[in-house]
Amino acid sequence: MKQLTEKILTDVIKQRPADSFKGNFGKVVLIGGNANFGGAIIMAATATVYAGAGLVTTATDTTNSASLHAQLPETMFVNYYDKVQLSHLVSDATTIVVGPGLGDDFHSQEVLSTVFANTNANQTVVIDGSAITMMAQHKISQPAGQIVFTPHQMEWQRLSGIEIADQTPTANQAVQAQLNATVVLKKHHTEIYTNEDIYQLTIGTPAQAIGGMGDTLAGMIGGFAAQFSDSIQATLAAVYAHSAIAEELAANQYVVLPHQISHQLPTFMKKHEA
Repeated sequence: MKQLTEKILTDVIKQRPADSFKGNFGKVVLIGGNANFGGAIIMAATATVYAGAGLVTTATDTTNSASLHAQLPETMFVNYYDKVQLSHLVSDATTIVVGPGLGDDFHSQEVLSTVFANTNANQTVVIDGSAITMMAQHKISQPAGQIVFTPHQMEWQRLSGIEIADQTPTANQAVQAQLNATVVLKKHHTEIYTNEDIYQLTIGTPAQAIGGMGDTLAGMIGGFAAQFSDSIQATLAAVYAHSAIAEELAANQYVVLPHQISHQLPTFMKKHEA
């Protein structure tokens, strides 16, 4: 198992060319946030925008549109029950983030099916939260794309069939190989499983133990993957940056709020660009 270090940041985060425009930095579509969990998708979208993705669209329940526009005017809004529009958005995206606050009822399953039916092999697809649970519960097949799963340990138990007590690197890597996907297993000292290596994150703080941290991480991974060509390296950099920013904030705070990590991203990325 390799230790994930600060070097990943300068390996991935590059200075933008002088002639840049928004089309150079990817199109991200985030799907989630039912009527009860709108905050999850707003936090994920905030992380994607602040990470620097070129164009960001949030597909969510209509009840969330006012809050989304008030907090994050940089993102576009789509009603995720509009299957035709959602299908077009997903198929045209560079990166898809699905699951934060999506829920697991019948309507959520329909939304997930629409998303999964329209991805392609050239896209990065970040699958988080409710989407992982629904895949496990309803035996939903993995979509096309370069897949990044972001489960906490219970979600990984559901998806992999490995009990939390038995989630050893060897057992986890065997399932990761079957999935042929990158797996970000969120825990104390998060582990990232790829086709080549296993990485361990040795930084972080208990100040991160608050709702919305995982949603923010999923959005950061989406934002990094949209801009930087290697989705696995982008995922590793996002995971490291998430906890590195939290550690900096925790030096003066008892808890770190997820949106604070997002708001620090532009300054943090500038400091670590190569």
